[in-house]
Order: sequence, then C-alpha cells, then structure tokens
Amino acid sequence: MQGLAVLVDILVMITNVLVMLIIVQFVIGLLFAFNVVSPSNDFLRQVYDSINRLLAPVLRPIRNIMPNTGAIDFSPLVLILGLQILIRVLIGLAGGY
Repeated sequence: MQGLAVLVDILVMITNVLVMLIIVQFVIGLLFAFNVVSPSNDFLRQVYDSINRLLAPVLRPIRNIMPNTGAIDFSPLVLILGLQILIRVLIGLAGGY
C-alpha cells in the first residue's frame, strides 16, 4: 500500500499544478477582457498563449461535450471539479492515507 500512497501523492501534486495553471489562465484572461492589462503586453500574452497550448488538449474534449454558453467558458471549472473528484476517489482507494 505504500507504493499506492506515493502514486496518489504524485497525482495530487500534478492536479494541484493543473489547477494553478487554470487559475492563472483565468486571471490573465480577465485582465485582458477588462483592459486592466493591454493584450499587446508581450510577456503576459506569451504566458497566456503557453498556458492555453498546455491546457487545450485537456479542455477541448470537455468543450466538445458541453453546450455552448456564449462568452462564458465553463470547461475549466468542469476540469477542476473532475480532477478533484478523481483525487478523492484515488485517496479513498488508497485507504485514505
């Protein structure tokens, strides 16, 4: 069971990194949307585009399944909820530590 706990710990760390990237992407998108930061800011544009490229393969299937809600994209929220549910299940299977 020790090996399974280590595997779950690693998956929790990866999930935490993904959640942080989603939050950073969301915040930068809001800053661009409300003109707090100019979209022509090269550094933030590169960070935003890089995060989009990293998350696009994970978010694309969710976006294909979900109905179009207009300007609001709920796929990052669905991904975060799905990752949290997966972690809870894995922790339960690992014996709750």
